[in-house]
Amino acid sequence: MAPALPLAGRVVSAAGDPVPGARVSVGGASAHTDGDGRFELGGARPGPGVVSKPGWSPVGFSWDGGAAPADVVLRPAIHRAILVPNVVAADDERFAAAIDMAAATAATAVVFDTKDETGIVRFDTAVAEAQAWGVVRPAFDVDARLAAIKRHGLHAITRIVVFEDPARAEGQPEAKLAGTWIDATDPANWEYPLALAVEACERGFDEIQFDYVRFPDGRTAEAVRQRYGFGQEQRVGMIVAFLQEARARLHPLGCAVAADVFAIVMAAPDDQGIGQRFEEVSAAVDVISPMIYPSHYNDGWLGLDDPNEHPARVTADALDDGAARMAPGVVMRPWLQAFTYTPTQVQAAIAEAEERGYGWMLWNVVGRYDPAAIGIATAEPSVPAIEAR
Repeated sequence: MAPALPLAGRVVSAAGDPVPGARVSVGGASAHTDGDGRFELGGARPGPGVVSKPGWSPVGFSWDGGAAPADVVLRPAIHRAILVPNVVAADDERFAAAIDMAAATAATAVVFDTKDETGIVRFDTAVAEAQAWGVVRPAFDVDARLAAIKRHGLHAITRIVVFEDPARAEGQPEAKLAGTWIDATDPANWEYPLALAVEACERGFDEIQFDYVRFPDGRTAEAVRQRYGFGQEQRVGMIVAFLQEARARLHPLGCAVAADVFAIVMAAPDDQGIGQRFEEVSAAVDVISPMIYPSHYNDGWLGLDDPNEHPARVTADALDDGAARMAPGVVMRPWLQAFTYTPTQVQAAIAEAEERGYGWMLWNVVGRYDPAAIGIATAEPSVPAIEAR
């Protein structure tokens, strides 16, 4: 029998864009796609294989030792999520009701915190720094919560607030940049949030979402610039390096890496002083989540007297700005405003995300959602085992 040919090909999205960083495995060999989505596997044995990438739906195939499809189509995993805030996660009845509602509606995922904006860790952790600084305040059994989420067939995402951390700034003042912000330019300061992320992944979360993964804005930002003189390239470089390190640690454990960003950075040409320039940050993660809250936009944006009255228009404009600048092979899943809005207004924003093929996450800090805003679950379209272009 003649030896098998090298398996070579290209992994692309449904739109034909390259998907870098996808893993192609078959017959005891594996390789990752390059920046153009191309791969080559030598020494693989014919047989079943799979193409996978965190944040995307895996595609199975069978290889007979001959030519591979020129292009293999990989599709992003589309998730629709609700935030389960700490006040809900800590209450057995409210948590059960939230999970039941998610499973009965169009939601496919839930997000809840490992570490929030206060710097407090809300469930028991073995991470030594958290114990040493006295920031562990267990409010619920995270393993039991994860088990309930998985029983309902939901995707589990945990949010870790990174560089704004009042509790750490007090407990470890030498790590402080200014105010309640930790110095992101010192890689030693990355170890604590990364340790929490690794632990969360090992406990069963599917995706780690980093929030406040940036430098401070507002008056604190100005004080930092005057004192330290950080330039845009340094700011962006350090945020990207942190996210790349997170991906290097979490991918082998099977977790996708996500980052929350200000929605304005999709429209602005620069990093807005916070280290979030959209092209570079999106290239460093699996999932990019702009926070599109029309209530946060200034009057006059897009020529609108009150942007908060136009959730569809503001959401559509932000998503289109981001799509034009997003790195290839990245999943866009925006945070959408679910506070102060009627179900009809929430649905208007959701419709814009879904029209563009994106999932979404609903933000309501008290965890109150009307099922009418989320919608009814619909069957996902079937995807063939392998698609060739």
